[in-house]
Amino acid sequence: MASIHKDILIDASPETVWDAVRDVGAIHERLCPGFVVDTEMVDDGAARMVTFGNGMVVKEVIVDLDDARRRLVWSVRSERLAHHNGVMRVEDAGEGRSRAVWTADVLPHAAAESVGPMMEMGLAAMKARLEA
Repeated sequence: MASIHKDILIDASPETVWDAVRDVGAIHERLCPGFVVDTEMVDDGAARMVTFGNGMVVKEVIVDLDDARRRLVWSVRSERLAHHNGVMRVEDAGEGRSRAVWTADVLPHAAAESVGPMMEMGLAAMKARLEA
């Protein structure tokens, strides 16, 4: 299993960043517009259908939303992935800044070659949106 780790420093408070991350149905508006172009909540709010800017659509099951730890966990259901577990944590980086830490565990191992770059693009879109 490939485990991919990415993070980025954002010039916005942890509260501001977490508020956007935890709004799981509006990531296309509040968190990373352009990278994600649409989000639709499904399964009575237990999952979301996410449409990416490249046209890919995936179902993400929300596993955990932990306000105390500023931690979101989700699992992608996809034909190209045998397994996917994603975790986004928002950490206090001091001086009113945040560090967004994104980890994804994927199978097959080769999926890391496409998932890793997508994570980098997502974090860059987050930074641009939240620093605007």
